[in-house]
Amino acid sequence: MIFNHSLVDQAETLLDRARTAGVMIATAESCTGGLVSALLTEIPGSSDVVDRGFVTYSNAAKTEMLGIPARVIEAQGAVSDEVARRMAEEALLRSNADIAVAITGVAGPGGSERKPAGLVHFALARRDGATITEVHRFGDRGRDAVRLASVATALDLLSQGVDFFG
Repeated sequence: MIFNHSLVDQAETLLDRARTAGVMIATAESCTGGLVSALLTEIPGSSDVVDRGFVTYSNAAKTEMLGIPARVIEAQGAVSDEVARRMAEEALLRSNADIAVAITGVAGPGGSERKPAGLVHFALARRDGATITEVHRFGDRGRDAVRLASVATALDLLSQGVDFFG
């Protein structure tokens, strides 16, 4: 097991609730590099509620896999509310899922004054529902810590999405 027990328990609860509600899940991940999908699919039986995951680490991947216009990424930046929202909505459109979560941010090290390490944008899109976005500033506490905090936040958002259905 590569994830701590707390995250695995959180994921198991989410999957059980999604299964009961009949909800399928998709992910679109940038700074987490597929960790949310990896966590969900580490749990046996997850294939009945996890449809697919898009790892769109580069800007080109966001454009090629999710259809986000390059002009939007150039204007807003890959780490932005707008790009997170579009990632989630496009993942939903390109899947058989009912909810999709998206994550784009600066895990660190580095970043800039405007977009420092630890800045992460999230979005949750729901089929036949509104898309919600959140921004978190986890601080420059190290790449691993930012990525794991992002995974936990994504699970929380997915849980909210499941609540919408049941």
